[in-house]
Amino acid sequence: QAPLVESGGGSVQAGGSLRLSCVVSDDTYRSGCMGWFRQAPGKEREGVATIRSDGKAKYADSAKGRFAISQDNANRLYLQMNSLKPEDTAMYYCAADPDEPYGGTCPFHWEYKYWGQGTQVTVSS
Repeated sequence: QAPLVESGGGSVQAGGSLRLSCVVSDDTYRSGCMGWFRQAPGKEREGVATIRSDGKAKYADSAKGRFAISQDNANRLYLQMNSLKPEDTAMYYCAADPDEPYGGTCPFHWEYKYWGQGTQVTVSS
């Protein structure tokens, strides 16, 4: 199993920035699709951004132009969030899967095998 550990959440005012990190603690793990998802109270979990091993990224409309997903060779995944809005308030989860599609980007509905415990992001107006 490849445990995922998120960090970087916190409380900020609207317009502020946060950088989320996700570490795959298993050194032998090599990921295909990785992504960030979020779930606000009373709402379903939704995809925020995904990235595949070659760096191709996909963003939700709500994240385009404000968020940036990236990864490094050390099995770390990042989400830079700028111009945060109160509606971005949610628990943010990192997800990873050893497989990835033959082409294109990693879909939000991909069956991610591994999930983190989540990190809370709260944006106040």
